[in-house]
Amino acid sequence: MRVLVVENYQGTDLGNVGAALAEANAEIDVRKAYLGDRLPKDASEHDALVLFGGGQNALADDSHPYFPELLDLIRDFAHKDRSVLGICLGSQLLARAFGGINQVGGASEFGWHGVTLTEEAKTDAVLSAMPVAFPIFQWHDDTFTLPPSAVRLASSAVAENQAFRLGRAVYAFQFHFEADRAVVDYWTTAFADTVTARWPDWPERLPAEAARNAALADQSGLAIARAWVATIGR
Repeated sequence: MRVLVVENYQGTDLGNVGAALAEANAEIDVRKAYLGDRLPKDASEHDALVLFGGGQNALADDSHPYFPELLDLIRDFAHKDRSVLGICLGSQLLARAFGGINQVGGASEFGWHGVTLTEEAKTDAVLSAMPVAFPIFQWHDDTFTLPPSAVRLASSAVAENQAFRLGRAVYAFQFHFEADRAVVDYWTTAFADTVTARWPDWPERLPAEAARNAALADQSGLAIARAWVATIGR
């Protein structure tokens, strides 16, 4: 199993997704596209594609000129029925790739927040074993409309489209299910200036919020990651 991981920002951490891929003995091919790493021309050398988040928006072609090429690559993986996973910015790029409308701003969430699964999620290969509602880490300002033919799988009070599926195994997650407690602690330190500029009380709030939410969020995130990895090659 060979999995292409596209990083769109510094400080990306594979977290729960990396743990699930390691359990499956996957070969991980990381391309730091934001630093100029070349993307494959198509999906022929990989069994799956993972797209991680970033501080930019999904329409930022001027500052990230590889985006159009990445959109073509996403569509090629989907056309070949390869598993695809987009998280945060990755979900917004997936929406764009298949005709959704990106909405910049107006949907800010940070910290652990609850998401609620839809009726369709009850029979979904990745989410059917999850509870109807659970806390998970969020860090985003943007959202999107569902692409045509997409199946909404999860929502929150701030962003109606928290997760969707296209076809068999193309999955988009607005929430950061990859972010276990270790990743959250790392982001809090690595992006301290950005975080405290907007949420100055976060360092003080973190221990209590983690005590309430982190264990269940970590468990949920790893379960989602394992279920998605199980779609690869099917």
